[in-house]
Amino acid sequence: MKKYIGLVHYPIVNKNKEIVATSVTNLDIHDIARSARTFDFEKYFIITPLLEQHKLLARILGHWEQDEASAYNPDRQDALTNAQVMSSIEESIAYIEKKESKKVYVVVTGANFGNDCSDLADIWQQIEKNDGILYLLFGTGWGLAPEIVNNAHFKANPIVGLANDGYNHLSVRSAVAIYCDRLARLIRKN
Repeated sequence: MKKYIGLVHYPIVNKNKEIVATSVTNLDIHDIARSARTFDFEKYFIITPLLEQHKLLARILGHWEQDEASAYNPDRQDALTNAQVMSSIEESIAYIEKKESKKVYVVVTGANFGNDCSDLADIWQQIEKNDGILYLLFGTGWGLAPEIVNNAHFKANPIVGLANDGYNHLSVRSAVAIYCDRLARLIRKN
């Protein structure tokens, strides 16, 4: 089964539960691209409607296509070739549907998800059974907007740490790497 990753910068919830757009960060761009490449995702979409962010992303992604940067770190260039900027989640889904000619199943995650979540293994089996495409969306800020979560096909169980005081605030880069590893373990089992 083919799989895609999206890092959503809008619509996102901030700490006051308002819908906002978050800024792209260099670390997220590079580290998530590396995870996506390592774990064989077809594409890594960076989703923001802000044109200034598109310009910044074009500059960052373009830098690694230049001969000097490519020669300095060819692995980074290789990873970033799968990164693509999109203006919306809908635009990225349309891209996948056109490319794959299969149903795209949106799977969302979040540290603050409570009940009504599914185990990643169950999600994987259902999508595979329906010969679909897995599209794993991650939110920035304080998480994906409620309408994105409510319209997703699946909500994956959150990553739960071991902190006795309930602390559970991984960076999105760390969360992506953990979910990618979990998916890889499922794939290897089958």
